[in-house]
Amino acid sequence: MGTVTPLGEFEQLILLAILHLGDEAYAVTITNEIEARASHSVSTGAVYTTLNRLEEKGYLRSHRGDSRPMRGGRPRRLYLVEPDGMDALQSSISVLKRMSAGLEPLLGEV
Repeated sequence: MGTVTPLGEFEQLILLAILHLGDEAYAVTITNEIEARASHSVSTGAVYTTLNRLEEKGYLRSHRGDSRPMRGGRPRRLYLVEPDGMDALQSSISVLKRMSAGLEPLLGEV
């Protein structure tokens, strides 16, 4: 296991979307998943930039999927969360839980 660097909020959303999507995690579906679940619009460019950064950190792995006629025969780039990415995500979620513990009267049920 490598050193876990803290994740930004958008990096967390990307990793969570990939986990939700499983074998169908590519830039367009990741964007759609975040928009549906987080209820705010997402720039596709920001998704690509963050995917590249997470892959450079070793938190993601990508591979080319099958060619698609609707994409002019070009394959999609599919993403999987690596073990270090899971560690980083679990660490981030743990920190948020610890920081919000006891603040339910102020924050409501989160």
